[in-house]
Amino acid sequence: MLIRNFRFGASLLQNSVATHESDQTIYAALDLGTNNCRLLVARSSENGFKILDAFSRIVRLGEGVSSSGTLSEQAIHRTLDALRVCKAKMLNRGVSRSRLIATEACRIACNGGVFIERVHDELGLILEVIDRGTEAHLAAAGCVALADPEAEGVILFDIGGGSSEVVYLDKTASKPSAGSHSVRDWVSMPVGVVNMAERFGGRSLTREAFDEIVKHVQELLKPFAVSLNSGAHAKKFHLLGTSGTVTTLAGVHLNLPRYDRRSVDGIWMERAEIDRVLNRLLAMNYSELVASPCIGQDRADLVLAGCAIFEGIRSLFPADRIRIADRGLREGILMQMIAEDKLDSRLRSAVA
Repeated sequence: MLIRNFRFGASLLQNSVATHESDQTIYAALDLGTNNCRLLVARSSENGFKILDAFSRIVRLGEGVSSSGTLSEQAIHRTLDALRVCKAKMLNRGVSRSRLIATEACRIACNGGVFIERVHDELGLILEVIDRGTEAHLAAAGCVALADPEAEGVILFDIGGGSSEVVYLDKTASKPSAGSHSVRDWVSMPVGVVNMAERFGGRSLTREAFDEIVKHVQELLKPFAVSLNSGAHAKKFHLLGTSGTVTTLAGVHLNLPRYDRRSVDGIWMERAEIDRVLNRLLAMNYSELVASPCIGQDRADLVLAGCAIFEGIRSLFPADRIRIADRGLREGILMQMIAEDKLDSRLRSAVA
């Protein structure tokens, strides 16, 4: 099932400890997904925000949820441990404004609400379960700066643990400045690296299973691709990917001795380069994937499922190039909070 309806402004609840002028406020953005728990702590700056602290840990909160329908006690314990680290970092940095979001695993698990209450009772943190439309828009807000300013159309995609969002960005007609892009349409698919690896096999994903995932994604995504008509034929059209899948592909492509965000975020990859990396990964067995410095044991059983989802997306939106983004939801949350505070400050000044 695809979810495409979105009412702007839905699910914009915020967990705010105190209100200060935006340039003095310490902000925190937390993204608890099906696979990862990620935190950014930042303050406002001239160019947007300056990161003060960060945290990322693979917790696999949604492990098994696609078959059982529930978050397991083991997954909950792993996640609570990661959230304790996040809480400590926020307290140490003096965070005064935060937004802590949870996505697909908590959306679909029958005990997702119980887990949210447990996080509040045990840690004092308020997690907000956002809908897929909000997730797509926040990902777009966090990545849009990497869109080619001369491109008339861009397909942004975010391959998550339990769902994947695909967003079509085009030049904003109401904004004449070069490089401004807005969300024209979006779609969310209930496929991600965790549920696809569990369904088709992670440690021993065959080429046949890989092709099955590609076909499954194509079937889900085709109505959206058809609805865009000539979107992929826009001038200087390109793909913009944000997820562990594409950043891993980029790290392997660059032959990095270990993953380095500064080397990956913002790089361009050509179609032939993507083909070479995909074929290289498909030729590896599980042990070889574990040994790869940009994959490791935490991602080895998920990376090929992610690559198959990516292949399904780019088969329907063929592009000569893709830009890699090691940024997304957290950055979108930070930008939104900072923009809202700056607007409030201007309004207060105008009234005064």
